[in-house]
Amino acid sequence: MIEFVHPWAIAGLLFVPIIIWWHKYKGHTLEGSMRISSSKLFSKHFRKRGNKRSITVFVLKIITVSLIIIGIAQPRKIDKLQMTTVDVVDIIMVLDISSSMLAEDFQPNRLEAVKTAAQKFIENRDGDRIGLLVFAGETFIQCPLTTDKDVLVSLLNDVRVAEKEYDGTAIGMAIANATNRLRSSEAKSKVMILLSDGSNNAGELDPTTAADLASQFDIKIYTIGAATDQSLTYIPGVGRMVNEIDEEMLKAIAKTTGGRYFRARDKDMLTGIYQQINDMERTEIEVKSYTRYEELFGWFLIPALLLGIGTETLIRSIFRQQT
Repeated sequence: MIEFVHPWAIAGLLFVPIIIWWHKYKGHTLEGSMRISSSKLFSKHFRKRGNKRSITVFVLKIITVSLIIIGIAQPRKIDKLQMTTVDVVDIIMVLDISSSMLAEDFQPNRLEAVKTAAQKFIENRDGDRIGLLVFAGETFIQCPLTTDKDVLVSLLNDVRVAEKEYDGTAIGMAIANATNRLRSSEAKSKVMILLSDGSNNAGELDPTTAADLASQFDIKIYTIGAATDQSLTYIPGVGRMVNEIDEEMLKAIAKTTGGRYFRARDKDMLTGIYQQINDMERTEIEVKSYTRYEELFGWFLIPALLLGIGTETLIRSIFRQQT
């Protein structure tokens, strides 16, 4: 983009066509002249050469004046530069994969409903690093922090309920392991999204103690309890089991870390909860604009100077040379 510091000076170009008109119809009457009895005394070639010289000098003067006017207007090139600073959020998604996640109170079951909602959440996060940790009686890192959403979604789709030998619900150990993944992060915001459908019944660490540890590293934990209000739920291959979700514990974890507890009673509520978390933990983008100016008046004034000197040289030497 090009702008003029003194745009009013451009108005001077309006006088250029006036000067040309005046020179063509009036100016020649004010030039020095010599009366002769007949123009036939001069050869046609001589007259033609004289006209060419006169037109050449006039055109050079017009160009010089036009360049000077544009130079006075001080044109300059503008480059708009933007520097974008993105404060990303590091997020660890902590998913319960104990056998109770096969319960069919969410269609087709709790685990598949959670995976669908978690995938939508991942796809809505641009620029953030997201990791996936799963737990039952033990904790497993499914995917470390990454910005590659395709890889993360693929690994999420591979999540299955834990084998019988690893069954259980070790919430405290899951929080501790996720904290270990986030504690050295330099992100402005560090978030853990913990989803469980049971109560802590395995592991060596109490969930509230683990939450205290997470809070020391400024890690915010959002907890989600996924289960209907029914006292019993059906699990394929197991039969009916009691819903043992420990809401008080999940609320305490969230409160300790400055997070929030959510209760999902069906698949739609689960999707809505992930959306609420998505809205609360937005990536901050700071955009700074800079303007760079490149002065262009030299490209007009220097040629004007050279043309002016060249024109005067032609007038005083070559065009006055005797042949």
